[in-house]
Amino acid sequence: MRKNDPSRTAMRVAMRRAAHQILDDPRVFCDPLALSVVGEENVRALRTDPQWSERTSMSLGIRALLAARSRYAEDELHRAVGRGVRQYVILGAGLDTFAYRQPYPENALRVFEVDHPATQHWKYLRLKGAGIQAPRTLSFVPVDFETETLEDGLRRADGFDASRSTFFSWLGVTQYITDSAVMATLQFVAAMPAGSAIVFDYTVSPSLLSQKAREAFDRLAHRVATAGEPFRTFFDPADLADELRSMGFTQIEDLGPDELNARYFQGRTDDLRVRGFTRIMHARV
Repeated sequence: MRKNDPSRTAMRVAMRRAAHQILDDPRVFCDPLALSVVGEENVRALRTDPQWSERTSMSLGIRALLAARSRYAEDELHRAVGRGVRQYVILGAGLDTFAYRQPYPENALRVFEVDHPATQHWKYLRLKGAGIQAPRTLSFVPVDFETETLEDGLRRADGFDASRSTFFSWLGVTQYITDSAVMATLQFVAAMPAGSAIVFDYTVSPSLLSQKAREAFDRLAHRVATAGEPFRTFFDPADLADELRSMGFTQIEDLGPDELNARYFQGRTDDLRVRGFTRIMHARV
């Protein structure tokens, strides 16, 4: 993203989450605020602009992935809350709406949205325009990763307790930042108290892809680079799992397209399913 500008990726992701609410039945991920947060003009575009209703393999695959990763993250959060976790950190929150529709009692879960200051200000204005109030259980944590660390941001965050187990979600971010920044964040989570966990997605190294998957990757990589937010970091799944274990994560689940489709898209007739080169990792301390 450009300095002092909000993330363009955040709006594209929010639009596809909203499109899932309108175009896909049954929904894999239900988000009653998705349409409100993108705004009336964009909702009209979703209903009338052919680019959003297109049924190409790429468009369906991207929408399926975004729905599946959000559903998986919130499913795992629910399990973590059941284990007694009371803090939830959303890294690169963008226009995520969980904090404004979360189902838990006020004393059951504190939510921290971490993002670039420019993106957070833009989100604040969109929420205000939609009449969506920030709950008392939410803290905004502006972090410019060019000048400070996640630890710096959370240390000054209202209500964050580093001595308590915490659940982190980190969706749609690792592809766009450096390998060293990814590892530093994962090491921070690994140093949290036992019971802490993170769900994140990552892109498989292009050299490991089939020819068909590589062609799809190249098309998407060109699109995001043209938008000013190029892919930067990729992983070998086996090597990444080994690195997580070496950091101290003891339980790891790594889901690719086949596993996600079996879990969330079984029996559908509309060809909505995850494809390609992105995987979702759940790692627990």
